[in-house]
Amino acid sequence: MQTIPSVERLQKGPVAICECLQSIPCNPCADACPRRAITVREINDCPVIDEDNCNGCGLCMTHCPGLAIFVVDYTYSQDQSIVRIPYEFFPLPQVGASISALNRRGECVGMAQVIRVQKSPNKTNVLWLAVPDELVMEVRAIRLQEEQ
Repeated sequence: MQTIPSVERLQKGPVAICECLQSIPCNPCADACPRRAITVREINDCPVIDEDNCNGCGLCMTHCPGLAIFVVDYTYSQDQSIVRIPYEFFPLPQVGASISALNRRGECVGMAQVIRVQKSPNKTNVLWLAVPDELVMEVRAIRLQEEQ
């Protein structure tokens, strides 16, 4: 599993983090990275992100078939950070919507605001979520609010 980037790197701006836990033949994230910040040593190894070479563009997220890469940006505001997550469900949330922020177990850990919905031609869209700083390393999914 990818280690969390250093505090110093997190303070510089967006950076990708990989939570790939599968030892399977896969490397599209490495092929997609224009900065060559992702390496897969052997085809069954999990990807490694060079945090100093990563600029957080997120292109790797839209190429990962396991939806295992996300981008965090602690520099968004004084008390909120951005978590960018891959999202392949419909309907897409609306910009400005307040939605339930879920952890890795699918439990609601708080609320997030949708800042941007980045549509991708390969149908792996990316949601930009503003979350409280203390939740940035917890939020990995969302649940849209039920319409009343």
